Amino acid sequence: MWGVRALLVVNPQATSTTAAGRDVLTKALASELKLDVLQTRYRGHAAEGTAAAVRDGVELVVALGGDGTVNEVVNGLLADQTGTTAPARPDPYATAMLAVVPGGSANVFARALQMPRDPVEATGHVLTALAERRQRMVGLGHADDRWFTFNAGMGWDADVVAAVERARAQGHEASPGRYAMTALGQYLAQLRRPPSMTVHLPGADALGGVKLAFVSNTDPWTYLSGRAVRTNPRSSFGSGLGLFALRSLGPRTIAAVLREILSSDGDPHGRHVVRHDAVPLVRITSDVPLALQLDGDHLGERTDVEFLSVPAALRVVV
Repeated sequence: MWGVRALLVVNPQATSTTAAGRDVLTKALASELKLDVLQTRYRGHAAEGTAAAVRDGVELVVALGGDGTVNEVVNGLLADQTGTTAPARPDPYATAMLAVVPGGSANVFARALQMPRDPVEATGHVLTALAERRQRMVGLGHADDRWFTFNAGMGWDADVVAAVERARAQGHEASPGRYAMTALGQYLAQLRRPPSMTVHLPGADALGGVKLAFVSNTDPWTYLSGRAVRTNPRSSFGSGLGLFALRSLGPRTIAAVLREILSSDGDPHGRHVVRHDAVPLVRITSDVPLALQLDGDHLGERTDVEFLSVPAALRVVV
């Protein structure tokens, strides 16, 4: 592996690592790679630094952080190849490879790749995979001029993400308990003023009256206190997108759905549940602006979003 040029993108605010631990991981990688290190300082820094490194000829980018760091690195990896507005299928061999060392709270992308959850073990896993030339092609989602790796949504979940981001800006921890309480508060608000979306799928009639819409690029949709939340259990990085939608936010519907998506073999269904797997494209429209999130990052409000599946978009060290 000597001579492989690599960039380590470190989020110093990562919740499951310490400064001392990050220093150990950095030294381990530097012992085997020609390594530069970028410590992110602001939102978008990881994407900017990754894009610049790719232009400079870096062959591997290692993301040490949570899913937000991974998302920014992925967008940086593909920025110069496809631009910010063209969701055309990129050439995965025309950019650097990605490796992930989980350092956040959920680490959905890393866990979907079956990476070790411990950062030290994950670093060793990456170095072994590089020595053995192990890699896989990963499909991505694209929406609102951005790439996403595991999930996206409009409405309730995006409002929760926005509220938690505001709390974090005020110095509060983004703990599972905070997410749960925020989700309850946002649910009560949505119950009083239910949104209405229309879902458009290729070759199907438009489906109106949708109150909640999740889009998955893999399974599970996310994790809550270590427990998988499964909306589309047949989704995977190479199968296209999964759609999970509800036509009612009534308490009975929500209670039943929560039981199913939190069960170990989660396979939600029911009268108000809409499920589609392996679709190439999902378009969601609304008469009023609704919150949008990609990979847990709130992007503001939109009335019309197209979610596209892009197969084999990226090479990932596994």
